Amino acid sequence: MFESLGLENTTPREASVLFALGLGLLFGFLAERTGFCLRRSVVAGPDRRAAAGVWATALAVAVLGTQLAVWGGYISFDGHRLVNGDLPWLAIVTGGILFGAGMVLTRGCVSRLMVLGASGNLRALLVITVFAIVAHATLKGVLAPLRTLLGEVSVPLGDAASLAALPGGGLLWAGIIAAVALALALRSGNGVLALSGAAVIGLLAAAGWVGTGYVLFDDFDPIAMESLSFTAPAADSLFFVVASSSIPAGFGAGLLGGVLVGALAASLLFGSFRWQSFDSPAQTGRYLGGAAMMGVGGVLAGGCTVGAGLAGVPTLGVAALLALVAIVAGARIMDAVLNRSSAGSDAPETTPTLQPAE
Repeated sequence: MFESLGLENTTPREASVLFALGLGLLFGFLAERTGFCLRRSVVAGPDRRAAAGVWATALAVAVLGTQLAVWGGYISFDGHRLVNGDLPWLAIVTGGILFGAGMVLTRGCVSRLMVLGASGNLRALLVITVFAIVAHATLKGVLAPLRTLLGEVSVPLGDAASLAALPGGGLLWAGIIAAVALALALRSGNGVLALSGAAVIGLLAAAGWVGTGYVLFDDFDPIAMESLSFTAPAADSLFFVVASSSIPAGFGAGLLGGVLVGALAASLLFGSFRWQSFDSPAQTGRYLGGAAMMGVGGVLAGGCTVGAGLAGVPTLGVAALLALVAIVAGARIMDAVLNRSSAGSDAPETTPTLQPAE
């Protein structure tokens, strides 16, 4: 469709940067206002139910919007990595558990930390930087052999790699997932404003797939079909920042830049911008360890809570569903470990119970 837009002086890649920038601006603004974060939805906390309602609403809308686009023939996930016939289950499970555990240690999933970093949280900014470095090292650097080794352990699924191949087809399974998510959202106690913002976030995930897979599609200059994600974009953006004269910006750089600007604008407009930093060396070590775990885990799992979760589950790929389950499991395990360690220690707490990174 891209060739019909009349953008003779713009390539699909250049247009994708601007498109991603717009998605990121809206996501950053809305995520800051709604407190969008999977970690807050799965570990114990006073706002767990409300956070789960926000995340579930976004997921329901993303699933329905994406699969309606597939049903309408606008996009197709045939051949996409999330519906690959060979499922690298060991890498996905290992990566998901690492990522989930890491986001508990850093008290925020990557998307939430991006938003908090733009809102003055220096802890979050450091975590995002380390996360990007380790993710890049896992993709293309010294940790790449580990990724390759774990990725070789797979199970052939064939067409069953997507729920759309099961009886009933994609719309039925999308409806089931959306119905369960909406039931959770309606019991969350959230107001209409919060759920409306979450619904728009879900629309952004669907819009990402349609925008890159249909609107910007060009037979002569194809680009990857992408949506909201933070693992690969963080690694790509890091490389772009340090070598922009030889590496052009892509969808990921536009997305992350937009998220930072959108979240900053929301925090300044609504008075939630606060400078925050570390309280102790022990806290710093905990956050750095969690950042490294998320960097490795996000790559192995094929995405973060947004890339494999919010945008990945709507593809109905088994890989995305497995990654999300592993992330939640890793988060619950680490939360239990920390709670048990705290309960068994007579030492006073060195950090406050509630952290701004929540």
